[in-house]
Amino acid sequence: MNQAARPAPEKPPQAAGLPQLSVIVPTFNERDNVTRLYRQLETALTGVGWEVIFVDDNSPDGTWDVVRALAQEDSRVRCIRRIGRRGLSGACIEGILASSAPFAAVIDADLQHDETQLPKMLALLQSGEADLVVGSRYVEGGSADSFNRQRAGASALATEVAKRVLRVKIADPMSGFFAIRRDRFEQLAPQLSTQGFKILLDIVATARGNLRVKEIPYSFGSRLHGESKLDSTVALDFLGLVLAKLTHDVVSLRFLLFAMVGSTGLFVHLATLFAALEIFDLPFPESQACGALLAMTSNFILNNFLTYRDQRLRGFAILRGLLLFYLVCSVGLFANVGVAFSVYDQEPIWWLAGAAGALMGVVWNYAMSGLFVWRKQ
Repeated sequence: MNQAARPAPEKPPQAAGLPQLSVIVPTFNERDNVTRLYRQLETALTGVGWEVIFVDDNSPDGTWDVVRALAQEDSRVRCIRRIGRRGLSGACIEGILASSAPFAAVIDADLQHDETQLPKMLALLQSGEADLVVGSRYVEGGSADSFNRQRAGASALATEVAKRVLRVKIADPMSGFFAIRRDRFEQLAPQLSTQGFKILLDIVATARGNLRVKEIPYSFGSRLHGESKLDSTVALDFLGLVLAKLTHDVVSLRFLLFAMVGSTGLFVHLATLFAALEIFDLPFPESQACGALLAMTSNFILNNFLTYRDQRLRGFAILRGLLLFYLVCSVGLFANVGVAFSVYDQEPIWWLAGAAGALMGVVWNYAMSGLFVWRKQ
């Protein structure tokens, strides 16, 4: 074979035009922001091989449609449209695992993060100085001046809890702006929660000190379009995540949220029982039945709103789900009583028997609810 007939050697990945950085952008109702963010990334990443993956939770405002139009103009733009799944953490996990670059960055679509820091983040990862680079509001040179007093207080409290309880050693574990080596992320991914908003905290807590972390300052900006996704459920998500990490993920975030909702049902049950007995003068059996029915109903509503909001039932499915939840909880009550009696026979300590029965009940209700009420299609 002569020299001319030999096939050309394969180009190395960088020469072949493969991206070095995948920018992951979780979106929900960010139609007015995504085009501007894309233009800003284009400017900030001049000279860098990059792609951007928008992971959209089927936004009612058609964010995914705007991203698709961008993708038709620029092959570096990709869109993952998620149906029946919700949550920032899950979106980030799916986006990073779907990326094709050795390094991935997460940035919000609301234009509050500073995309001009991305080249510096990438350089720190490429040099081997860090496995994870965090855009921090709380190191020298950083700022969160755009926060109102309430949000600033909540952020400071959550940061302090994360540092003290989970032994997290970075200044801004609540940041949503970071970059990470994809190979290190893939090692951690199976242990991460797809629920909630604090994906960085989850990554750092799960790594347990085995990531080399660098923090660089940036100034957190003000939202120009759309509405903040932060609401009262974020606090419960955060609490559940902290408790899950304290148990080294033996207990899942979803189970903890389910159990916390169940504890509110106890108060509903007792309040209804008191009202039925003292105000409406009903006999005890009827009062107890009313209390149980209201407690199960309130638990179902809260679980549908919070614990399973990524699989939230809507329309006629709510009625079907409620009836199934009644059935699951009724069987769970028998399991509760059966275990309690069994424990009491062996060791006649009322609180131990009661706790064992309650634990059996919540485990049964959680397992069966996941299988039959909020099962994934």
